Amino acid sequence: MATSTRFTTRGRLALRVAALASWASKKAGRGNGSMIGGLIALKIDPTVMTQLGQDKRTVLVTGTNGKSTTTRMTAAALATIGTVATQPDGANMDAGIVSALNVGADAELAAIEVDELHTPHVSDALNPAAIVLLNLSRDQLDRVGEINMIERRLRAGLAAHPDAVIVANCDDVLVTSAAYDNPNVVWVAAGAGWANDATSCPRSGEPIVWDADGNWRSTGADFSRPTPDWWVDDEYLHGPDGLTLPMTLTLPGRANRGNAAQAVAAAVALGADPAEAVSAASGVHEVAGRYAARTVGPHSLRMLLAKNPAGWQEALSMIDHSVDGLVIAVNGQVPDGEDLSWLWDVRFEHFEGVKVVAAGERATDLAVRLTYAGVEHTLEPDPLRAIASCPEGRVEVLANYTAFRDLNTAIARRTENV
Repeated sequence: MATSTRFTTRGRLALRVAALASWASKKAGRGNGSMIGGLIALKIDPTVMTQLGQDKRTVLVTGTNGKSTTTRMTAAALATIGTVATQPDGANMDAGIVSALNVGADAELAAIEVDELHTPHVSDALNPAAIVLLNLSRDQLDRVGEINMIERRLRAGLAAHPDAVIVANCDDVLVTSAAYDNPNVVWVAAGAGWANDATSCPRSGEPIVWDADGNWRSTGADFSRPTPDWWVDDEYLHGPDGLTLPMTLTLPGRANRGNAAQAVAAAVALGADPAEAVSAASGVHEVAGRYAARTVGPHSLRMLLAKNPAGWQEALSMIDHSVDGLVIAVNGQVPDGEDLSWLWDVRFEHFEGVKVVAAGERATDLAVRLTYAGVEHTLEPDPLRAIASCPEGRVEVLANYTAFRDLNTAIARRTENV
């Protein structure tokens, strides 16, 4: 627990009470206690986040997809130049951020994942040295809201911090709009596998047009894709002044190469050596259970998480079609978004020769979508039973938020009882 003289009397009290609440929560078996501790600290002293962050150089990471992965990579890259406070579990709202900063109270640096809607006021509290903007696409509309509204809020929030380095994905139209007017932007060509939510210019409402090289421009405003300072190909990371570094990641997928590029760019902006930052980011192999390997009976699992149409499309592109089974698990709880109409925006086709099982609380909704996509499949709502129904060998598991969480819990309990 932090007790530095930089804290007010009220702040120290808030953190002491939070520590007691976290301890009690853990003793009662109600989780790790981080969220309840952060909530109580903020109730006692709403300024405690500012007090925790005032002596740190902080990087905030936000966007619709890839926040946890990029934050983990950024923390690894920053660790090459100092100690780093960060969230191990992706808790990206105020309570989770307070908890992470408190655990890392003596760290010199911080890599903090932030929900898009929370980014403006968290920026005000922490005065970050850098803000990483990954991408913006439609999330669960019943839970998050309309995407252009989020872009406008981010744009206004960034304008309040002109001294921060903005590490922005210039391949994403909405991210570029949010950062475009800032005086201190590092542009990274991190890719945009999903462009369905940026067909019109967020500044004029007129169409966005793309050329064959991936450049885009607005037809109704002086607004176009900036020239990137950093970019990636299949083998290398390219940076300013002719910098070229080999980059071989442990994590799969083109999107993670873009995530790594932004993590490295942010760390370099704070003084890290580019080669050391690449090496550190490349060593990240698991993020809060995502991409993790698990063994369940005769099955070797790889766990993938997706939470919205863009994330699902990217995760589906990572599926190894040589596996012995693919379990797709979908729930519709509040954290997932209760409206599953987004299933019809995702391309589920082209799984010929793979044993596909629809699972989760909303397995029937998923099965209807798979039927219309022409994907042969079976239906088994219980994810563990769905895995058991696959042929022995390698099984990919793709799940949304609560289905992923609950399956990991079920696997852990099964392992404890073996």
